[in-house]
Amino acid sequence: MFTALYADQQGNIFDALDCRAAVRHGTKLMAAPSRGMIPIPSGTDLMYLPGRTAVVNKNGKPVALDSRQLAVAAILPVGYTRTYLPAFIKQPGAPLLPLYGYTAVAVHNDELYVAAFKSDDNEKWNPHRFNSPDLTAKVNAIQKSMPDNRIVSQLAQCSLKWHCCTAQNLFYHRWEAGIPTSPVCNANCLGCISLQPAECCPSPQSRIQFSPTAQEIAEVGIYHLESAPEPIISFGQGCEGEPSLAWQQITEAIRLIRRKTSRGIINMNSNAGFTAGVKSIIDAGLDSMRVSMISAIPETYQAYYRAQYDLDNVMESIVYAKQKGVYVSVNLLLFPGMTDRPAEIAAWHKFIKLSSVDMIQLRNLNIDPDWFLEIMPVETDRPVGVKYFVQSLAQEFPKLAIGNFSHFSG
Repeated sequence: MFTALYADQQGNIFDALDCRAAVRHGTKLMAAPSRGMIPIPSGTDLMYLPGRTAVVNKNGKPVALDSRQLAVAAILPVGYTRTYLPAFIKQPGAPLLPLYGYTAVAVHNDELYVAAFKSDDNEKWNPHRFNSPDLTAKVNAIQKSMPDNRIVSQLAQCSLKWHCCTAQNLFYHRWEAGIPTSPVCNANCLGCISLQPAECCPSPQSRIQFSPTAQEIAEVGIYHLESAPEPIISFGQGCEGEPSLAWQQITEAIRLIRRKTSRGIINMNSNAGFTAGVKSIIDAGLDSMRVSMISAIPETYQAYYRAQYDLDNVMESIVYAKQKGVYVSVNLLLFPGMTDRPAEIAAWHKFIKLSSVDMIQLRNLNIDPDWFLEIMPVETDRPVGVKYFVQSLAQEFPKLAIGNFSHFSG
């Protein structure tokens, strides 16, 4: 039996002795499954949830503890996909939760377990490879070598203040390095991590306030691609809007970069809604594109993205990219109890078949669960489980790569 956890008002965490753990699947509260919980991975953080009473399972029914006994959640490291949410009852006046991927956690034989499965294995993104004692010195050195480049200054802040791993890779001069380009966006995502209204939860990082020139972009790109091991440069970072809206600068920058070096991969993380801009960037020499999506159902997609485009534009961009030989991944924002609804699964199967995308990259959606479900279409069919959803993709599309990370192939 998995035993429940709770926290006091100071954040101290305790076992709820003799109480079986409960989990949440969409809106449903249920007993923690006897299978499917795994030992807590290294790099996991625990958080207590203010204004949310912990729920346990007694005699087969979910029961709330005392209101002073708060729910506890795990925040997983990359490479793990959550299957259930923490179980709680929201108290009146409870604050909106910060933008994290809240995962159910419990105790068994004095060891912590989480509701998740390992979905990828990439040592490059292990937390021990980042935030090293010499990072500040490395940042300072690159800033001195490119003192007038505003992108470098932005990435310095992202590295040292927000601890962004993709930003830090520029200063470690390795693998995938981000190059933010666009201060504006054509969507208004509910869970945007770089821009939230004042009355909402705080953004975990700040958006760039300027439009880089093609020369600034190319300078950073050439520096990284010419000599870094397994180099990738990526437009469309967490600290910016939609990169395809900066298509003129990116198009020119790619051409400048490729005149200088043919090494490495040029990638763009995009919502792919502005097809004209996407096509221009592809024609300039884009190698790969990660397209952020939460659903393949137009109404569900629009409820989250609140975009100035529609899903047909996204499909058009992806089809064009595939025709031009671009490797296309879908950055699937996954939420247990929504992504694994039967209608959602059927829509994803149809979308993948029509688009011929190369990879699904699973991402635990960082958002307050109640806030998210309030704007999602109401559940009509019972969700079948996150692992079942992923297994169905693997069975239906044996050539489709499924994981969490981009893998160097250039």
